[in-house]
Amino acid sequence: METALATDIEEEAAAPRRPRGRPRKTLDERDDGNRRQELLRSAARLFRRKGFHATSTRDIAAAVGMQSGSPFYHFKSKGALLYAVMDEGMRSAISKQADALQKAERSTQSPRALLAVLIRNHFDILLGPGSDFIPVMLYEARSITARQRTALAQLQSEYEAPWAPVLAALHASGELKAQVKLARLLIFGALNWSAQWFDRRKGASLDELADAALALFIGEPGK
Repeated sequence: METALATDIEEEAAAPRRPRGRPRKTLDERDDGNRRQELLRSAARLFRRKGFHATSTRDIAAAVGMQSGSPFYHFKSKGALLYAVMDEGMRSAISKQADALQKAERSTQSPRALLAVLIRNHFDILLGPGSDFIPVMLYEARSITARQRTALAQLQSEYEAPWAPVLAALHASGELKAQVKLARLLIFGALNWSAQWFDRRKGASLDELADAALALFIGEPGK
């Protein structure tokens, strides 16, 4: 008995000790977040170019060098991936807009200048590099569930909220002639439609586009 016990103790001492705490992630596990983001970017690009229904899971997997069934490791279905693209787009837009306003408010409190920042930032979200996410949300809303649309509407309200006081101040000063609520709807309608026709390889730059939109909505300064 004593000999067997001694042998067990020796074997236990010789065995490598397991590290305390959570086990280290494997290389594949550490890469999960990156692969998920890669899937979102590729899916957004394909959904925008081909449409949700015309894009297969095989198309998305091929775009990121995966086997056809591998995206389901990250997302339950193609519909879940579509919603994730929209959700990611809105959350990123909210964050970018907050950063743009924070920088602008350090140097100006002019409602006109703040509206210019909001418009220019919105064009960047819609038309700049990596700008496939929001157009997918704008034009594929029928492909998600009612509950998902409700969740996205809440994020959209959060995004649009900073525009209201800026438009209200412009209305109070007489620079914005239309009623604020209708003006906001019309402005977003006009800006968002640019995703259908703007071609960055032709015509105006985003800065020129933003200047033209600002002049259209509230006119030239002093006029």
